[in-house]
Amino acid sequence: MTFASDGLAKDSFVQEHATFNHVWAALMLEELYRLGVRDIVLAPGSRSSPLTMVASEHAGLRCHCHFDERGLGFMALGIARGSQRPVVIITTSGTAVANLYPAVVEAKLLGVPLIVLSADRPIELLYNGSNQAIDQRDMFSRHTIVHHDLPPPDAEIKAAFLLSTLDQAIDQQRRTPGPIHINCRYREPLYPGSCLVDASDYLAPLGSWLTTSKPWSDWSSSTAVPALNNEWETFAQQRGLMVVGSVDDSQQAQQIVELSKQLGWPLLADIQSQIHFDPHNLIHFDLALHDERFNAELAKAEVLLQFGGRLISKRLTQFMAQQPWQDVWLVDPLPQRLDPDYCVKRRLICSPADFIAALPTIAEQPPWHQLAGFQHRTSQLVEERCRTFSEVGVCHLLAQLAQGQLFIGNSLPARLMNMLGTHRKTPLRVLANRGASGIDGLIATAYGLSCTYPEPATIVLGDTSALHDLNSLALLKQAVQPLVVVILNNDGGSIFHMLPVPKEGDLLESYYRQPHGLSFEYAAKMFGLGYFAPDSLDSFVTAYTHSLKAGVTLIEINVPHQQVADDLTALGATLREEQGER
Repeated sequence: MTFASDGLAKDSFVQEHATFNHVWAALMLEELYRLGVRDIVLAPGSRSSPLTMVASEHAGLRCHCHFDERGLGFMALGIARGSQRPVVIITTSGTAVANLYPAVVEAKLLGVPLIVLSADRPIELLYNGSNQAIDQRDMFSRHTIVHHDLPPPDAEIKAAFLLSTLDQAIDQQRRTPGPIHINCRYREPLYPGSCLVDASDYLAPLGSWLTTSKPWSDWSSSTAVPALNNEWETFAQQRGLMVVGSVDDSQQAQQIVELSKQLGWPLLADIQSQIHFDPHNLIHFDLALHDERFNAELAKAEVLLQFGGRLISKRLTQFMAQQPWQDVWLVDPLPQRLDPDYCVKRRLICSPADFIAALPTIAEQPPWHQLAGFQHRTSQLVEERCRTFSEVGVCHLLAQLAQGQLFIGNSLPARLMNMLGTHRKTPLRVLANRGASGIDGLIATAYGLSCTYPEPATIVLGDTSALHDLNSLALLKQAVQPLVVVILNNDGGSIFHMLPVPKEGDLLESYYRQPHGLSFEYAAKMFGLGYFAPDSLDSFVTAYTHSLKAGVTLIEINVPHQQVADDLTALGATLREEQGER
């Protein structure tokens, strides 16, 4: 089959296909290509053969494969986030589709444009004992923005029905980013026979679509930022605080920094903001919130302007919830509430860039606060505490040494990276799966991100998270750029030491932390990865800097399970004690 590809003239859509199933599969993938899809991820399977064969032959589509559908879904999530384009997932029928559920949930919460094309049996094979037949209709329930259960391909159903269904679905996805599920029912035959199917009569009503590169129908929508002249002038003249959550675009994030400078407002930027390490950000604000003087100065703010949601720092969200704000604005392109404490008075559904571009010009204002001075001692204590070989010490160093992209796992790694580090001169793209904040699929997501960025990538995650996604280590040998996996192995869920879980008897150890006693050395060997197990900060620096230049490497940090809880408790206590002595 011949299709369009970037930079090439559009050839005519071919008229002959292996089966009529292949006709519909070709129509779907060509229309999705015209609508912006460039990457497809596939798992092996028989029922999905029409889609798989067409995808493999399309000159404009890049195909990525993985044998594990759960990892496949998260790889697609990473590619979509990194490329800022929709990504198609193709699976066979049955529980293969169900394995995509965690990635679809994460995509819905983060507004990531995935397109699940699940192959399925025809309806007559349900509920009668047919092999691998389950009810896949609306499989993902409320976790998709669009769901279609297509009938089996039939020459009596117009091709325009199929194309316009996709056009409308993608338009809805552009207006409300998130995952789409299209269930594709195929009757046999699924494979090529002795002769091709001539579909020229069936395709003829498509007219010029067959020879152009445009989608079948044009759906246009726009979201204009409302005029903010008088309201903005009143809002901006007050003592304000600027908080930044998840923002994937580094250029837009830098515009937020410039706005905070113009307003003279303090900037508290999350590790996911792309500006956490910017010199203008109060980088150790999470720990500085232990200091009552820092809190008192911060509490002088009258209004709050927040970009992006899903903040990692619990201390910051508690502070925000307790303040008697005169006004709170939240800017984020996703049409979600993103307001767990119900503080927001004005919700602007637009990108940071569009919001800032729409603001009327006001005179630059001097800073109203003295927060940087109060935070200085916090930064000194962080430097002192991070000189030992520990999770705290490694994360602090990693924030300085990482290059290109850093993907942070959930549970303790996200919290540690959000607390630690120093200001950087070089940019670092930082991403995380903080929609559902699950510990599954992290390795696959990081690999997907690495496919979209021509620089080294690092993932830092906990040992339990790594065990959840061990199969996805198989993906990493395909990485084109250096990729480093840093596993913080504290032998189980050590975050439970820091939570108020019951600690009587063996309840904490056996039912919450669940130590496993496993090492990742042989996993690295099994999947053909380089391996280091440093036992000091100096040896970690040596191993990590070497790994940034050499293929794919797994670095295992073995530490006592209680150590990180003790370190953070001691650091918080020191900050409170020093504040009390002054």
